[in-house]
Amino acid sequence: EVQLQASGGGLVQAGGSLRLSCTASGITFDDYAIGWFRKAPGKEREGVACITSRDGTAYYEDSVKGRFTISANNAKNTVYLQLNALKPEDTAVYSCAAVRGPIVVRTLSSLVYILQQFGSWGQGTLVTVSS
Repeated sequence: EVQLQASGGGLVQAGGSLRLSCTASGITFDDYAIGWFRKAPGKEREGVACITSRDGTAYYEDSVKGRFTISANNAKNTVYLQLNALKPEDTAVYSCAAVRGPIVVRTLSSLVYILQQFGSWGQGTLVTVSS
């Protein structure tokens, strides 16, 4: 059984940075799609970044391109989300999800769909960005 643990959230001023971690147990990140999602108050959950562990290809939602970076350390079964140039509108609970491959889709929207439908989820970590 896949278990995911997200961590690294906190309170930061606008323009600041955080690094979130998503560590998996019970699996080896050899052929997975892993995604970071966020849920802000009053808004629907959205996928912000995904990565395919087999080849390291990253996918980003438009509002975070150039500011967020997703990366994977397969040896540590950990996926990171580096958040830079944070804005108050980035305030949300960030969660990670993983689904086992083979992964044949190659768009963010498709990866978000399969993660939401079939993925294993960890608990979220709160990111609060003050203005």
